[in-house]
Order: sequence, then structure tokens, then C-alpha cells
Amino acid sequence: MIESSKPAGMSLTLKIVLGMTLGIVVGLLFNLAALFGLVSADGTLWALVIDGLFGAVGKIFVASLQMLVVPLVFVSLVCGTSALSNPKQLGRIGGKALAMYVATTALAVSFALFLATLVQPGKGIDIGEATFTAKTAPPVMDVIIGMVPKNPIQAMAEGNMLQIIVFSILFGLAITLAGAAGKKVRNGFDALNSVVMRLVNLLMAIAPYGVFALIAVVLATLGWDVLKDFLVYFLLVLSALLVHLFVTYPILLTFLARLSPLVFLRKMRAAMLFAFSTASSNATLPVTLHSVEKKLGAGNSVSSFTVPLGATINMDGTAIMQGVATVFIANAYGQDLSAAQLLTVVLMATLASIGTAGVPGVGLIMLAGVLTQVGLPVEAIGLVLGVDRLLDMTRTAVNITGDAMVTCVVAKSEGDFDLDTFNDPDAGLDDVPDELSDFQSLQEQR
Repeated sequence: MIESSKPAGMSLTLKIVLGMTLGIVVGLLFNLAALFGLVSADGTLWALVIDGLFGAVGKIFVASLQMLVVPLVFVSLVCGTSALSNPKQLGRIGGKALAMYVATTALAVSFALFLATLVQPGKGIDIGEATFTAKTAPPVMDVIIGMVPKNPIQAMAEGNMLQIIVFSILFGLAITLAGAAGKKVRNGFDALNSVVMRLVNLLMAIAPYGVFALIAVVLATLGWDVLKDFLVYFLLVLSALLVHLFVTYPILLTFLARLSPLVFLRKMRAAMLFAFSTASSNATLPVTLHSVEKKLGAGNSVSSFTVPLGATINMDGTAIMQGVATVFIANAYGQDLSAAQLLTVVLMATLASIGTAGVPGVGLIMLAGVLTQVGLPVEAIGLVLGVDRLLDMTRTAVNITGDAMVTCVVAKSEGDFDLDTFNDPDAGLDDVPDELSDFQSLQEQR
């Protein structure tokens, strides 16, 4: 029996769920107390606790999310793009993988927006005192032209995410093409990326308190009716994720690679479970690589590139969340998104997925950039933050399954795929990496 070397304690997921639950209870208690006249929304207690303490903690947490948007996108994108060490050598493999990752992400967010505009989650919510002036949506052509920054420093200062993404990609490609000098710069960005990821981890450590404060304020102000809207939002995002996982991926696998989706999903179960538990694409990388090579039969020459690349840029689940959340928040604020704004959401979610690192909670940071781009208040993240951790676990499983699907399609098209291994139900069972073995042992102990 393998004993975990980690000290016993409450996981971050459980802490966030606990914070959400306590926030719901405390918020509803304050709302009920106000309804029965025990406290006044204009009184001292309300001002000190709801508007004061909880409001301050929630605003600080939201501000910390905004603080990380620009450095996270810029550094992650430069590292991801410059990782293409030799664009000529990548050839068809790189082109196919990139095209499929971008296409599936665009398809995911488009489907999510379609479902959201059909169901209209968030309609009828009374936001109360929240006020803001919605930006006038620019013409689509202006959006496309405006993606190229005249001044990248100004774009970063203003938080113009589309321009930051374009500049980051071009900068990363320049590093790749600069040879030895570029390698030195890339090493510096790799080190900087580690620092930024540590900063993200620090932020996620305080996430339970931010979740508690934001949910408590929302429910104290809005009351019981918001639970219905949370449920609609949660089920809508979950439904879109499951459709993408069990319908979109199998169709693409069947049509493009002529492989059985049932065999594929069965052999990916362990990796999906690991991804769901960790909510991190990067943490699941060893298990994903083992699954696609030893169980599914993809060649190492393909999987060694496509799987790590997918963990960086393939964020279909995150894109689905961003699409539904944007419509939900727009409806909550009584704003109708124009066709140009919906297109902006598709472009932002697709391009931003390239810069979304595979660590827990970063999707919320990217959502802040999407909301800013379409003129919605970042503070509205509090409306969806409480249930996001549960959805984050599901969308991570979707993301790594997409990585495996693309790897199989590309490997099959390149003739670097072992069909006998794919059809062998026992393939890979005798060669389990330590990460998966430890995980399975922990599950058995539970």
C-alpha cells in the first residue's frame, strides 16, 4: 500500500466548495433577516459586514484576477509559441495540430454561445445598484483591423486583449526564428512563466475566501431567486461540456481517423478521472501521454509534440465556460450582445485559449479579459465564480480528451499510429507510470 507523502489536509477544491456553501448560507441568512426586518440594508451591521468586510474582500479578489490577465497572457503565449523550436521541421504535424486545436475551440465556444442565446440564462436577474455604461460595439472589420497593435505597450496598459494576443504570438515566433539569441530570451521567459504560475497559485490559495465573500454579497442582495439562475447556468455549461466530450470529439474521431469512439473513451477513462481530480491539464500530462502512446497507439514523434502543445493551447472547456458566462452576465445586466460582440467573444475565447495555462482556475482570469473586451463589468465574475470550481474539474477532463483526440487524428493521418495497440483492450496495462499508479492506489485506499 502506497502512502501519500503529502500532509493530510483539505484540498483546494474542497475549500472552494466549502467557501461557496458558507457564502450561500451566510448570504441567504442576511437576505432573510432583511426580509423579516431583523436587519436593514441601510443599517450599520449591513454596512460593516456586507458592504464593508465582504465587499472589500470580494473586490480585492476580483482586482487580483484583473492584475494577472496581461502578464499571464503575454508570458504564456510567448512561451507556448516559442516552444515551436523549428517551424520547418514541424511541417504537416504542427500545422494539422494547430489547425485542429483552434478549430475545435472555435466550434466549442460557438456551440456554447448558440445554447446560451437559445436558453438565455440570467434573464430577469435584478443586479440592483450595479451600474455601468456598455460600450458601443464596433464594426466587425474594425475589430479585425484593431487586433494588430500600433503600440504593444499601450495595448498592455489598456488591457486590450486581442492586441496583446497578436503581439505575443508574433513575438514568440520571432524568438523561434532568432536562433541562439532567441534561445536566451526564451529561457528568460520560461523562468518568468514559472514565476507567473507561482503567482497564480498564490491567488488560487485565497480563492475560497474570495468565493465566500462574493457569493455572500450576491445572495444577501439578490436572495433565493439567484439559486435558480445559478442552477440554469451550471447545467447549461455542464450540458455543453458533455455534448462536446461525447458527441463532437467522437464524430471528429470517427470521420477524420476512422477510429472507434467507444474504444477511445474507454481507454481515456483513467486520464479523464485524473484530470477531473486535479483540474490541471499540466498535472495530467504524464497520464495523457501514457494513454495516447501505450493504450491508443499514437507514435511518440507525434504525441510528444501534440499533447504538450494541447495542454497549453487546447482549452475547449474553458472556451465553453467563457461563452455561456458572457451571455449569462450580459443578461443579468440587461445588455443584449450584438452580432459583432458575439463574434468578438468567439475570437477572444479562441485566441485566448492559446495563452490559457493548464493550471486550476486560470479560466476565470481569461474570462475577465473577455468581459472587458465586450464592455461588461469584471466584477460580474462573482455571479459565476461560486460554481466554477466544479465546472473547472469537468472542463479539464474535456480539454485533455481533446488533446488525445487530436493526437490520434494527426498520428493516423501521418501513418504513425498502431491500430493493433488501439484495438487491444489490455494495451498499456503493464506499463503504468508512477503518477497514475500513485493515483490509482490513493483511489483504492479511499
